[in-house]
Amino acid sequence: MDSEHLALYPFVSEASAKVENLNLSLERLLHFPAYRIARKRGVERVRQALEGEIKNPSLAGDSQILSELLSYPFAKMLVIAIEDQLFTRRYALAEAKAAYARLKTENLDFILEFGEEFGLSAELQDSHFRLHFTDYIRFSSTLKEPAWKLTNRQLQAGRVWISKEEFVRLLLEAIRERVEHSFLEAPASSDLPPEIQEFCAPYVAELKEKFEVRKKQFGITDFGAVAPELFPPCIAHALASVQAGINLAHSMRFAMTSFLLTIGMSTDEILTLFNVSPDFDAEKTLYQIEHIAGSSGTSYKPPACETMRTYGNCIGKDGLCERIKHPLAYYQKKLYFRNKDKEKNNEKEVSEMKEKMKKGRVRKKGAEEKKIKG
Repeated sequence: MDSEHLALYPFVSEASAKVENLNLSLERLLHFPAYRIARKRGVERVRQALEGEIKNPSLAGDSQILSELLSYPFAKMLVIAIEDQLFTRRYALAEAKAAYARLKTENLDFILEFGEEFGLSAELQDSHFRLHFTDYIRFSSTLKEPAWKLTNRQLQAGRVWISKEEFVRLLLEAIRERVEHSFLEAPASSDLPPEIQEFCAPYVAELKEKFEVRKKQFGITDFGAVAPELFPPCIAHALASVQAGINLAHSMRFAMTSFLLTIGMSTDEILTLFNVSPDFDAEKTLYQIEHIAGSSGTSYKPPACETMRTYGNCIGKDGLCERIKHPLAYYQKKLYFRNKDKEKNNEKEVSEMKEKMKKGRVRKKGAEEKKIKG
């Protein structure tokens, strides 16, 4: 693979080997002016991942190619220092999506060779890829669309026929998995060298703050009475998965969407939640949301807990779950408890204020009596 491709796909083993062969000290990478552009691009890389899209760099000359290559390990330092599993998964997905967009423009021979790097050994025949069914199952298992089911595929002599676009889509999953797993093998934030922790600290503080805002974004827009912190465990888990770019099973997508619609979220607000999905199709997703909302004349309500259990969507039960039979009942009960707590707090504040006023009047009366006697 040439230097430019190594810079564009810095997570391949050859790129890692090239960085190691540079024998670049930590001191030089963090502080030398020659690597300022690499550091700047590394920060930019993480910021863009937070927004959902790592943009294509400008690679005009060997200097920019090297800076792009080195920006990846620097970006990984920042992600490790942030120490947030959801952020890590979001970053891995963003890197995979950026590579996916580039791979779609590569020629078939390059893509075939690239697949070998990730254990996707395929054969080319009539501009189609023939992939062993075990490799196909491994990387398509997270894709929930019916078209990806093995039973809906042409299978011949143990090999599955797929298009270039589909092969590249499987590579997206392979890249996401590799990048995400690379963080599991990396040291914890507290184990990073002190100079890295010190250098990254300002960027980490900024990125953490932005990420917290983004995680709560759907809860602070004009959603009326919607209170995300009161969602039942199944819906909270589904929402966290969607925000991390994980595809939900159709039954869970329906359950989450119908739940959010019922408690007052708009179709546009729900559409925004899904726009980080690897297979996000705005038109198709909006159609599905509007259908559940009742565009066809029938509005759908979220399934009961028993149905959620039947489809394997009952996740993370807590004590309240044991006493209710429907996700909406859970939410309503939580709202009731919260409102009661607010009432108690209001009563307490009123009581305390009355007590202060009473003491103030007593002190004032005492002062006046003292003045008269004097």
